[in-house]
Amino acid sequence: MLDKVVIANRGEIALRILRACRELGIQTVAVHSTVDRDLKHVLLADETVCIGPPPASGSYLNMPALISAAEVTDAVAIHPGYGFLAENADFAERVEQSGFIFIGPRPETIRLMGDKISALQSMRAAGVPCVPGSDGPLLDDSAANLELAARIGYPVIIKAAGGGGGRGMRVVHGEAALLHAIALTRGEAQATFGNDTLYIEKYLDHPRHIEIQVLADTHGDAIFLGERDCSMQRRHQKVIEEAPAPGVTPEQRRHIGGLCVAACQRIGYRGAGTFEFLYQDGEFYFIEMNTRVQVEHPVTEMITGADIVREQLRIAAGEPLSYTQDAIRITGHALECRINAEDPDSFLPSPGLITQYHPPGGPGIRVDSHIYSGYRVPSQYDSLIGKLIAHGENRATALARMRTALAELVIEGIKTNVPLHRRILSDAGFIEGGMNIHYLERLLGL
Repeated sequence: MLDKVVIANRGEIALRILRACRELGIQTVAVHSTVDRDLKHVLLADETVCIGPPPASGSYLNMPALISAAEVTDAVAIHPGYGFLAENADFAERVEQSGFIFIGPRPETIRLMGDKISALQSMRAAGVPCVPGSDGPLLDDSAANLELAARIGYPVIIKAAGGGGGRGMRVVHGEAALLHAIALTRGEAQATFGNDTLYIEKYLDHPRHIEIQVLADTHGDAIFLGERDCSMQRRHQKVIEEAPAPGVTPEQRRHIGGLCVAACQRIGYRGAGTFEFLYQDGEFYFIEMNTRVQVEHPVTEMITGADIVREQLRIAAGEPLSYTQDAIRITGHALECRINAEDPDSFLPSPGLITQYHPPGGPGIRVDSHIYSGYRVPSQYDSLIGKLIAHGENRATALARMRTALAELVIEGIKTNVPLHRRILSDAGFIEGGMNIHYLERLLGL
């Protein structure tokens, strides 16, 4: 097993990684910016290293500082968590070239799946269903692009190859707007991602967002851990996730999960990963792969009993998977509410001092959070301050437990989106289940 791991992240995921390391007897090194000295995982870690000022560019995105932290503490591996450098192939490469283990996929795999065009080509070659679209990058040829869009059929969506998180996309409903939209998206892609490569796909008008969790070791074995429904989104940002996805049959789950496992083996995948799909009219369409642990991984852990972060650590140490596919059983239903420090109406960030914090409890309730009474939420980072997870023997029970947990949760001193979650949990459409990715924005009048 790994002797010592640098946790190259902050907040709730850093604490989650620390707890998994403790279970395996791994020593931990918490890196932090000057404003993050009082983070819970920093207070609990075996060693700490300050890596820079509050702006992420000088700390959590500072590759030399992170690698130096591993060097000065004699660590053997670096866990990137999610966000920041978790899907940066250059960082993974520099970690390995410096003699450390990167707890994640190989750099070349991150590059392959990080570019949307090469990812789609790889998935098509592996037999994974993809949205109809260009089989490569858009050319600088107006006539060819007009012909391609007409063949696909409007509406279409133009996407940046280096995009993600809902950025670098533009929907086009007719031929007259296509060329102008391509030019705008290309300019935005270059400015935002440093890569103006675009591709085009058929725009699905009422899809759900469903993803498949996979684990793959270095011995050629891979498994999938069921699916999650992440359709409750605002501006392409997930708000509530659940597992399993309402309406997906066991046969559909086995089929798409098996294709994802085969794709992992084909590309030599290593570690935890997530295949993201649009799901419409009973069909799955691959859109991208996240080569890291997901924010919403707890709902999968709750319904399968698997420990995804612990498996990441074991795989990085060269151990075989702890689970076989036949041993994975889906039990009950789980939901996750992302708790953000933000105004529930305007969605503006709400940093500041937490004067009182009381987490909920009871059967089937899990809270993944780094906050505590007296903790000051900084303004420099993402507003996520915790995740509230509820599990029950069925979806109705999980919903009831989540409503109770939201009623019990106390966070004072700052604004949070808890009122928004209470509203969603009482909405008839959400209670019915199986709503598409546009539902929440329509509910909110956005």
